[in-house]
Amino acid sequence: MKKETQIISTGRDKKWTKGVINPPVFRASTMVFDTMDEMRFAIKNRANGEMFYGRRGGPTHFAFQAAIAELEGGVGTALYPSGSAAISGALLSFLKAGDHLLMVDSAYEPTRDLCNKLLAGFGIETTYYDPMIGAGISELIRPNTKVLFLESPGSITMEVQDVPTLSEIAHRHNIVVMLDNTWASPINSRPFDMGVDISIQAATKYIVGHSDVMMGTATSNEAHWDQLRENSYLMGQCTSPDDVYLANRGLRTLGIRMQQHEQNALKVANWLLTRPEVDHIRHPAFDTCPGHQFFKRDFSGSNGLFSFVLKEGDLNSVTALVENMHHFKMGFSWGGFESLILAVFGIDKLRTATKWDSSKPLIRLHIGLENPDDLIADLEAGFERFNAALNKR
Repeated sequence: MKKETQIISTGRDKKWTKGVINPPVFRASTMVFDTMDEMRFAIKNRANGEMFYGRRGGPTHFAFQAAIAELEGGVGTALYPSGSAAISGALLSFLKAGDHLLMVDSAYEPTRDLCNKLLAGFGIETTYYDPMIGAGISELIRPNTKVLFLESPGSITMEVQDVPTLSEIAHRHNIVVMLDNTWASPINSRPFDMGVDISIQAATKYIVGHSDVMMGTATSNEAHWDQLRENSYLMGQCTSPDDVYLANRGLRTLGIRMQQHEQNALKVANWLLTRPEVDHIRHPAFDTCPGHQFFKRDFSGSNGLFSFVLKEGDLNSVTALVENMHHFKMGFSWGGFESLILAVFGIDKLRTATKWDSSKPLIRLHIGLENPDDLIADLEAGFERFNAALNKR
């Protein structure tokens, strides 16, 4: 079955939907039982989709969890109130004091903060590694290394990792492999086919698709599902059924939205290649992006998120570029229907295993569902402001 069809049909078991097209919002905290036998049955089967207590979820949750697990190729999906909560929940489910974590150097900044502040305080040591390290990861593995964390493509700078090689080496040492798979969404890569044990999504982004819900998912293979599910439950991780309803509804249009995001972004990126101000494009589908060869091998498509690097520029000129746009808005996150622009400074200060040339400004774009010609016109006017500010120096 093709992914576009699977998106429509998955997670619609009548056990949860009661025959309606969209699983309804099922709000509940306390479940009541008529008999002791019913209660004992619920307790025994609470991890297998049996109604037990609100924090375990209800039919709205179960339908969405089944859909994400099927799309990603795992056996079960845990839900969290944000993407960051999914990352922290997954890591804390498999790490304890004295353990060692290998974290990709290009990780999402809040993930890095989690490692440096919270995990360090728990006695968990983090070593950052070059996203392009490949087989060289072997040299960083210690006897107490328990988790290898990947993010591919990397946040902001878009490096694509050699996930199969990294996973194969990690598994030789019984290391759990986790991947922040948000960029690909559940439809543009098959993380479990590449050896990943736990695939994490910020559902906030493309799954929801409308910039109005915070949610995270962590999908596991069979070997690690029980530990992920139970430890996340112990940490109190849960989500609102209203938010899950919106995520489930957004999921149904993910295929067609991703196609349009990709088409629009490629048109804008190719136009940026013609601009004399642009040094290079950081888009996995372009050969100027580190790991482009892995993108071609491991991904079935791209999306609307990429970056470009300017040949020169200072704070004033970059500010002139990104301010006063008509269609691009400045803001964090991405994955909604709207286009976003973000000037990123200080990348060099976030890297410890790799170096970044901070003299060349980086701009991250999320290309939304607007007509790309209007977005190009917006950027063209921005470059006029940028050049005018540069000439005033």
